Amino acid sequence: MPHVAKAWHLKPHDALAIRALSQSMRISPVIAQLLVNRGVTEEADARRFLDAGMNLLHSPKLMPGMEAAVDRILDAIKDRKKICVYGDYDVDGTTGTAILVQLFQKLQVPIQFYVPNRLGEGYGLNMDALRNLHAEGVQVIISVDCGIAALEETKLASELGIEMIITDHHEMRDELPGGGAVLVHPRLPGSLYPWGSLSGSAVAFKLAWALSVRISNHDRVRPELRELLMDSLCLATLGLVADVVPLQDENRVLVKHGLKRISEQPTVGIRALLESSKLGVEQQLRAEDIAFRIAPRINAAGRLGCARSVVELLLTQCPDQARELADFLDQRNTQRQQIERRMLEQAQELAERDGEGRPALVLSHPDWHAGIIGIVAGKLVDRYGRPVILIAQHDGKPFGTGSARSIPGFEMHTALDACRDDLIAHGGHAMAAGLKIAADRIDSFRERFCEYAAQHFPQGIPPVPKLSIDAEMPLSSLTIGLLNDLDRLEPYGADNPRPLFLTGNLQLDGEPRILKDVHLKFFVRSGNSRFAAIGFYMADRLDELLSGGGKVCLVYRPKRNVWQGQTNIEMELVDFQPGPDADLA
Repeated sequence: MPHVAKAWHLKPHDALAIRALSQSMRISPVIAQLLVNRGVTEEADARRFLDAGMNLLHSPKLMPGMEAAVDRILDAIKDRKKICVYGDYDVDGTTGTAILVQLFQKLQVPIQFYVPNRLGEGYGLNMDALRNLHAEGVQVIISVDCGIAALEETKLASELGIEMIITDHHEMRDELPGGGAVLVHPRLPGSLYPWGSLSGSAVAFKLAWALSVRISNHDRVRPELRELLMDSLCLATLGLVADVVPLQDENRVLVKHGLKRISEQPTVGIRALLESSKLGVEQQLRAEDIAFRIAPRINAAGRLGCARSVVELLLTQCPDQARELADFLDQRNTQRQQIERRMLEQAQELAERDGEGRPALVLSHPDWHAGIIGIVAGKLVDRYGRPVILIAQHDGKPFGTGSARSIPGFEMHTALDACRDDLIAHGGHAMAAGLKIAADRIDSFRERFCEYAAQHFPQGIPPVPKLSIDAEMPLSSLTIGLLNDLDRLEPYGADNPRPLFLTGNLQLDGEPRILKDVHLKFFVRSGNSRFAAIGFYMADRLDELLSGGGKVCLVYRPKRNVWQGQTNIEMELVDFQPGPDADLA
């Protein structure tokens, strides 16, 4: 079952709009074209997008439930109630937890935090944890990045006499948590908050900001709390990037200034993370450095069941402890990578054996790690262009845990609901979901799910995935000046992806190489221009590359490659077509 070929689509070139924006803004035509591609055509909008000033942040007072939450927290502090911050185990949850805990510590308010074990407890609030915290004397719980759908758990907390302050950004049910809980969420019914797509860590940042304003008794925050909020901005940036929320509006502002702060003045814990990730301190960081170097290390701890150490790292003021904890996360990330590679190989073997002709893939294995199946499922979606569900069968237990990833146009949570008779539990949203299933129902579920998918797709199979390309460009245009121009659009991320370029009729130069058994590297030439291209996890496409008679067309992202003080430009492959001419949809 080979990888699915993508349909290449070159975005329209609106020459008049590009010229007008380029002249009015005095920016290069390339930047103008990329802005137009992103729907930014007016000068005022372009200036806001490129400048992303802190003045564009919305007041936390506008967020539903914020003022009530501040009141409740200040009353709890005054009454010396025992407070616990309850966060999620991923990057967004752990960074948001650290934001609130460090504020309480700064205020010298006794505080504890709780992060559930992903493997033993699962996501979000759970009954046993609430009972245990109650037994420890906790009277107030502030949730971070979870709780908005925890109806039964919130009811139990109320019965136990625990006051709940729920801060979240996830999708809500038709019914909201009751029991006197205070809800802080940018998209609550009736909300007038201008931007609804914050991450959990950003909501926690807003709560810390609102508390700091109230404590300062002035619109301007006290200097020592202002510095703390800037440290919190670093943490919120990690969560925003890792949670893949749209980097538009105030998310873009937060990340842009958070990256600057991390580069210039990282916290003790983040500095240790940078060093363990081989990222130079005081270099200009980009969002992709967070996404591909920092976030996987943090997430690895949660996936392997030790997320509490992440919060400890983010909070510590001791460099030695920070280095020790960062090294621990680095080891866990290496372990995660090894497990992931093995699982990916096994999943591809199963897909190639059993997936031919199926509109979706439902694969299971007794040796798979429940904390990593989501990553592997995402890679299979990209490779095969169809919905994927991977199920980790628990050794000696009569059930398995599944992770699902989808494609545009196929709502995973709806599909799972249609197959709910085969499931113990399920939940999620359109593009990603989780499930629990009895081991003896996996085969039945596979058939029912694939039948549902076949009925959903017009031809019984998923449509060919589309690859949207920003511009066609000659190889000679790949210059450091171009990359400097592209830097103006940073930070890149969801809804502002790093631009993709197409260059055709390139000559292969020399023999392609396989790196680490999985990556493909080769050189291409056009005229006097010669560049290296690297395709991650494309080693199995070597024969395809060589089938073009020495000619190839590439879709890629140009990137700097700094080695021993020398900067070169490298082409990071997204896709290729053998031969001299590109086939465009």
